Amino acid sequence: MIFSKTLIDWYSVNKRFLPWRETKNPYYIWLSEIILQQTQVKQGLPYYEAFVNEYPTVFDLAKAEESDVLKLWQGLGYYSRARNLHASAKFVAESLKGKFPNNYKDLLKLKGVGDYTASAIASICFNEAVAVVDGNVYRVLARFYGIETPINSSKGAKEFKNLAQNLIDAKRPEEFNQAIMEFGATHCKPQNPYCHECPFNTRCIAFNTNRIHELPVKIKLAKAKRKHFNFLVFISEDRKTILEKRQGKGIWQNLYQFPLIETVKELNANSFQNTFENYKLFTDRSYNYSLYNEKPIIHKLSHQHLYTKFWVVSVDRLPIKGLYIDKLEHFPVPVLIENFLKTFNFQ
Repeated sequence: MIFSKTLIDWYSVNKRFLPWRETKNPYYIWLSEIILQQTQVKQGLPYYEAFVNEYPTVFDLAKAEESDVLKLWQGLGYYSRARNLHASAKFVAESLKGKFPNNYKDLLKLKGVGDYTASAIASICFNEAVAVVDGNVYRVLARFYGIETPINSSKGAKEFKNLAQNLIDAKRPEEFNQAIMEFGATHCKPQNPYCHECPFNTRCIAFNTNRIHELPVKIKLAKAKRKHFNFLVFISEDRKTILEKRQGKGIWQNLYQFPLIETVKELNANSFQNTFENYKLFTDRSYNYSLYNEKPIIHKLSHQHLYTKFWVVSVDRLPIKGLYIDKLEHFPVPVLIENFLKTFNFQ
């Protein structure tokens, strides 16, 4: 218990003020935890505040249109989190009458809630002694105990969960969980941790064996696939363009994008014209085209890198029903297209 006490003592002095630490309302805790998955606090905080302001209760979120939820989420990435957030809000509001499950086991039944999120909500809101394990926790425990088991392996996930569960202070699970996450985020950082001012440095194996930058261990994942995206930015004489809603279970599900031609290789002006004239939206009407960016914009996702070009296609009339350009801002789009819209002049 020395580890737990030292950690909680450190937290009581060094914790940051964060709005979700001022409440035990499971809706707000759940909201913050979903937003902070794969996201740093400084990036997630404005989104948390925006969601709380727009949807102050789970009933408000449940009644929202999915497109509005995605629009508010825009720029945060990993959009399945937003879709799951909305689906779970509907379930809690409609099936549970607005009352969140009050234990780890039942919290896991919510869509988009895994071990980490269920542990966080159960401990913070309901004082259940279930340990959280996220990237920060992996790092702290791997360094302190000198654990070389890869954290992204099934064996590692089980080993670290069991260790954290054995360390948790059963009487103060909320403080322990918040403390170990905070310690990893602000003190035992991935780069340049504050080892010389660390309360654990006399017993930390990584520090005392000069392996701080070797731990934790991760198995190298397969190399990300390279894809070539060519977006068609149609502009008609009556100031309209075309947006399409992405379907299926792939990236950016239910977000909107310009018509897309995906190719095996990068297109130049000549190859684009040949490709475009075989595209489903091509008609015999006259058109002019120009390339917005000569150098592909590289958008990196966890499993693929998108090499993207935007081709501006000017036409008399659109080949299908479009929308007025000044309405574009109302649609949820991937950050790749959001950035284009911020810089491109439709004049």
